[in-house]
Amino acid sequence: MAPAEQDALAVREQLFHERVRECIICTLLFASLYILCHFIITHFKKHTDFAAVHDDEDAAVNRIALGLCTFTLAVALGAVLLLPFSIISNEVLLSFPRNYYVQWLNGSLIHGLWNLVFLFSNLSLVFLMPFAYFFTESEGFAGSKKVGGPVGVPRPVPLTPGSSLTLFPQGIMARVYETSVVLLLLTLLVLGMVWVASAIVGNNAASRQSLHDLWEYYLPYLYSCISLFGVLLLLLCTPFGLSTMFTVTGKLLVKPRLLEDLDEQLSCTRLEEAAVSRRI
Repeated sequence: MAPAEQDALAVREQLFHERVRECIICTLLFASLYILCHFIITHFKKHTDFAAVHDDEDAAVNRIALGLCTFTLAVALGAVLLLPFSIISNEVLLSFPRNYYVQWLNGSLIHGLWNLVFLFSNLSLVFLMPFAYFFTESEGFAGSKKVGGPVGVPRPVPLTPGSSLTLFPQGIMARVYETSVVLLLLTLLVLGMVWVASAIVGNNAASRQSLHDLWEYYLPYLYSCISLFGVLLLLLCTPFGLSTMFTVTGKLLVKPRLLEDLDEQLSCTRLEEAAVSRRI
């Protein structure tokens, strides 16, 4: 084999190993965030939300919704921690430029993490969170239920007040179908409103024909607008949260009595005693 081919093969092998390393690191980081977010949600949720459900179908729906919410929280936590992680990794590389064990903190890894966070943020915002909400609220279409079950099966739904026939859903797929249809209709409604608003504001043929630029323009703008709304909400709610936190902390903490004047308290107590005695 020629030296040039060997060099090209070595470069491709190095790129392959770097890609595999980045995939493993991203998987381990996301798995750690997912486990942490799962513990956080299960700690703060009510016990009856996902555990004490007597119907197997409702329990499965709640577990799926819990998984989607955990995934979304893991993505949000990753987006919050990505900037500090980038800064710390840059400082580590500048502090130890020749250390072999920290060379995996390179720009390619940070760039890949930014791309994954951006992709999963859009996916969670546009699809996963609405799907989880509509999925927990769905009951399945009317045509997806069948008649004819014994009365002794748990949670029967009678057809009429005196009938022995009951309605039974065919499973979770009925809810999946209903949720998918509702989410599709909501997506079409939002896109139609955006297109109409763009046509009204633009008032030209180009703005009416710009629907094919959805992925390149509308979704980044939507993500930026929602991020801006979140930042403004944070700026508005932070002062109120801090004032409430200090108020609650002041009520819970005991004020120190080291600098109090005991003579003044005794004089106040004597005056109060004298006033009470005069009233009596």
